[in-house]
Amino acid sequence: MTIASPLQIAPALANHFYLARQPILNRSQRLVAYELLFRNADTDKADVTDDAAATATVIAHASELGMGQVVGDQMAFVNVDKVGLMSDFIRFLPNDKVILEILETVQATPDVLERVRELKEAGFRFALDDVVSESEDVSKLQPMMDVIKVDIHHMQPARLSALAGSMRNSHQKLLAEKVETVEEFQQCMDLGFEYFQGYYFARPVILSGKKITPSQLSILNLLNLLGSDADQRELERSVKHDPLITLNLLRLVNTPAVGARFRINSVGHALIVLGRRQLQRWLQILLYVRTGQKPEFDSPLLQMATTRGKTLELIVERLRPGQRTSADIGFTVGVMSLMDTLFSVKMDEILDSVNVLDEVRGALLARDGDYGRMLTLIEHIERLEEAGEPAMLGRMLQDMNLSPAELYAIQVAAFDWVNDYTSGVH
Repeated sequence: MTIASPLQIAPALANHFYLARQPILNRSQRLVAYELLFRNADTDKADVTDDAAATATVIAHASELGMGQVVGDQMAFVNVDKVGLMSDFIRFLPNDKVILEILETVQATPDVLERVRELKEAGFRFALDDVVSESEDVSKLQPMMDVIKVDIHHMQPARLSALAGSMRNSHQKLLAEKVETVEEFQQCMDLGFEYFQGYYFARPVILSGKKITPSQLSILNLLNLLGSDADQRELERSVKHDPLITLNLLRLVNTPAVGARFRINSVGHALIVLGRRQLQRWLQILLYVRTGQKPEFDSPLLQMATTRGKTLELIVERLRPGQRTSADIGFTVGVMSLMDTLFSVKMDEILDSVNVLDEVRGALLARDGDYGRMLTLIEHIERLEEAGEPAMLGRMLQDMNLSPAELYAIQVAAFDWVNDYTSGVH
């Protein structure tokens, strides 16, 4: 019997899915992978009547998009149920780019165990999802796994410690999922977990008396100058006052992403080549880069902020064609939405130090107005696995007159842009 490709199996479902990338961090809190989650747009739930079609659709999306476009240089964790695991079309996924995540619903039957062995010999790697206890199925599957994902949600510390101790070994990595607080992250660190999944890193921890660093203040000052339409000489003087900004600006304009035909060595020339619009968004992105000699793009906050910015910009472009200024405001709202986390300072204090429009302030402080609604939509998508109320995302899209297919295309375009453009920060 010939097995059809996933692209042939699931065309009817192809335009009815949301996509979420959930970051996976290492012990240094750097980005190492994404879990890709696809949810049916009609229900917000993972379960669809036809399991084969649903699994095929997930694999179709993942293989059709190209993993590099969706996750950049990182690895991708892709959920598979028994239907997907046993099917031939699983081989459409690149074994060097994905880790197959066996769902907790999969029973360790002899045919499943044999299939896992076969796929491991073909070069695939595996993770075991949502482990909460030492069950018979877990004990049978565990020896063949590369990663064990422990669901720490609502798990008592003593039980988590015992489970981590029994699961930990030199042949596998432990991943703590649903880590929502810094305290939970530290607890899992102490227990020897290697990887972490959850949004503890994006939750603002406000520190009393915390000050924004001089370099970050310099960037905010430059953003103020751009907002007040300052002349070119004033911009150039301000850039030159900060060696770090100067260095990164010259690095940026001499990258293929900018496309300069010859090397640029002066700040004045760099500002002309880059242009004010590009300069503004580059400065917004640069805020998320750790100060030091070699900026790194594996910061999960930087990835999330730039993705929010570009997604919001593209949504505005779709809803308000030709309104470039509105699209730029959307980018600003998205990028600035995590600055309270970045600075450990309250958002209203940050906004007091930079001149922003009232609609930007309203969106960031209270999720007010059109930009606030768009930001709320993006925040819901990021946490798609925990999206509680059925069809909530569908209603939000309906209110915006945006279809799931349009949102999906916007997401993929945003991922692609982030991977491409922000590599210029290096």
